[in-house]
Amino acid sequence: MALWGGRFSDGPADAVFALSRSVHFDWRLAPYDLRSSLAHLEILQSSGLLTDDVASQIRKGLKELIAEVAAGTFIAAPEDEDVHSALERGLTEKLGPIGGSLRAGRSRNDQVTTDLRLYAIDHMLEVASQVVELQRTLVAKAKEYGDAPAPGFTHLQHAQPILFGHEISKHAHAFARDLDRISDWLARAAVSPLGSGALAGSSLPLAPEKTAAALGFDSSVGNSIDGVSDRDYVAEALFILAMIGSHLSRIGEEWCIWATTEFGWAKVADAYSTGSSIMPQKKNPDMAELARGKAGRLVGNLTALLTTLKGLPFAYNRDLQEDKEPLFDSIDTVLLVLPAVTGMVATTDFDREKMAMAAPLGFSLATEIADFLVRAHVPFAHAHEAAGKCVALCEASGRQLHQLTDSEFASIHPSLTPDVRDVLTVHGALASRTTKGGTSPSSFATQLNELATRIDSDHRKFTDKQKAFSAMMGA
Repeated sequence: MALWGGRFSDGPADAVFALSRSVHFDWRLAPYDLRSSLAHLEILQSSGLLTDDVASQIRKGLKELIAEVAAGTFIAAPEDEDVHSALERGLTEKLGPIGGSLRAGRSRNDQVTTDLRLYAIDHMLEVASQVVELQRTLVAKAKEYGDAPAPGFTHLQHAQPILFGHEISKHAHAFARDLDRISDWLARAAVSPLGSGALAGSSLPLAPEKTAAALGFDSSVGNSIDGVSDRDYVAEALFILAMIGSHLSRIGEEWCIWATTEFGWAKVADAYSTGSSIMPQKKNPDMAELARGKAGRLVGNLTALLTTLKGLPFAYNRDLQEDKEPLFDSIDTVLLVLPAVTGMVATTDFDREKMAMAAPLGFSLATEIADFLVRAHVPFAHAHEAAGKCVALCEASGRQLHQLTDSEFASIHPSLTPDVRDVLTVHGALASRTTKGGTSPSSFATQLNELATRIDSDHRKFTDKQKAFSAMMGA
């Protein structure tokens, strides 16, 4: 069913219809379209543009469609161009010509972006909920290994000893920023375009602010031209989803490395691994690999939309039909990956002994020598050089730092007294890193407590928003 036609003597050619048709992917907007139609109906009725009797019939028809769409008994037909024409067809089949009354004061231009905003808000709240669950799992795993020494890396080279729990918890902090981005995005996305019409607003006595409030938005748009053509909220959502994907990818990369025979740190549960069709001994961390791989898809969706939006003239253009599939795909992808990664993290066991044995390797305690000298009031540049000389001597003689003799330490720098041996232990190095955010047991315990408090707060916040949105949709 076309929503236009009086101007045209012929319908669209088959090729045109095939290219224009979007109902096969925008049908998922149906619940949101029906809810926004109910809000628009209230305004048409309260302003006197529809009689109470007609409004009552339309309301009854819309609620029937809501139930039928939810049950799957009303679906799009081959001749429907998009979700909006399909639902108007359904309403007209129930009510006759008055089914077209809802079009008054509303264009597909403001209708579609309102529906898409509602869809995006609903599903970004679900993404936030899933991210919180992953955070809880990461914190639980970090707490489990909060006393386990391990090497920390830069450039994939041994750097300094850390607590392995500290290593795991870093991911929870990254996802906290993603949740902050979702919160910020919600404030910008919660603006209703209804009332913008095609681009110029409406001459009818509509009440955009009332419609906005009925749909759970914070306000209505300040400029009708911007209102129908703004897709910042889609691009920003795609960025957030790509960022989440990047953070999931980094977890995947670490799990892949840690599960190698060479590392042998991570034992990924069978339920989150796969085997080989030819090599019976294989146990592959495929969930980690898929998390890493899906990130590229998410970045691609963001790039696709930004390319579409760049240089697009105002106001509405059909190019904007291309905003939906990238958003739908990115949301679907993230909601697939998050539970799999959460389960993988929760069920992975780590080899404490191997990690502890690796912690001091690669002369990872050299910084402790430099810091020892700084505490003895040696300028850091000289302290750094002395520590480097200690490493060079060990490399030449095939020893570790703690194996240097007192005389060898003294020959490198007179302030390297025998007391330096007190810091040349993994536990000593860990205990000394007491700055905020550091890897000492005390600092790490504070981090975990702060994370737990933050996660609980975010859980309550996003749960409350989800409940409010569900209540709005069910009104």
